[in-house]
Amino acid sequence: MFLTLANLVTIFRILLILPFVVCLVKSANPLYSLSMRWAALGIFVIMSASDALDGYLARVKKQATPLGAFLDPLADKLMITCACVILSLPQTAVEGFRLPLTVVVLIIGKDTLLLLGFVVTYFLTGGIHIKPIWAGKASTFFQICMVLSILIGPEVSDHFQLWAVLVSILWWLTGFWALIATFVYIWRGIRYIEWFENNTETESQERKHE
Repeated sequence: MFLTLANLVTIFRILLILPFVVCLVKSANPLYSLSMRWAALGIFVIMSASDALDGYLARVKKQATPLGAFLDPLADKLMITCACVILSLPQTAVEGFRLPLTVVVLIIGKDTLLLLGFVVTYFLTGGIHIKPIWAGKASTFFQICMVLSILIGPEVSDHFQLWAVLVSILWWLTGFWALIATFVYIWRGIRYIEWFENNTETESQERKHE
């Protein structure tokens, strides 16, 4: 199967997840906490930029493919899920900026329900309908901003005392958008299944009259 440049960028983003996780986990070691956290930050920025790049290539350069439609959200979900879990654990959280478990549950819960929705849709319609929505994009945007704000938290808070407050507000905004995206995805999924069933019924009736 021919891989487009957009596909290669997405695959590159997936491959960066492992060193990102390693750097985050290693940042818990006091000996090289700062260097590992900033390395993780650098990798995360590259992954976030690659997300925008493959989206640009797919839309503007007409390199959208079924494989890319599957891999792109998968890469985002793996990247965000790994970051959220590690940043919420007491052993690996950034000091003073531990991500609340409730926010992590909202984010991972959205992705889990989305995966279940894909499975249900596949069994009911015989295919998977993958189409980005505005709420999902907004949720991903806030998640990326949240992780970035946590990783730079200790240094920024030294110069801007309200940073911790702003980060905590961002946490809950991110959780809110994850919740909104969940409801929108469920609604869109139900609508698609209803459309498929109605369309199938119409085609069946047309065949009977032929």
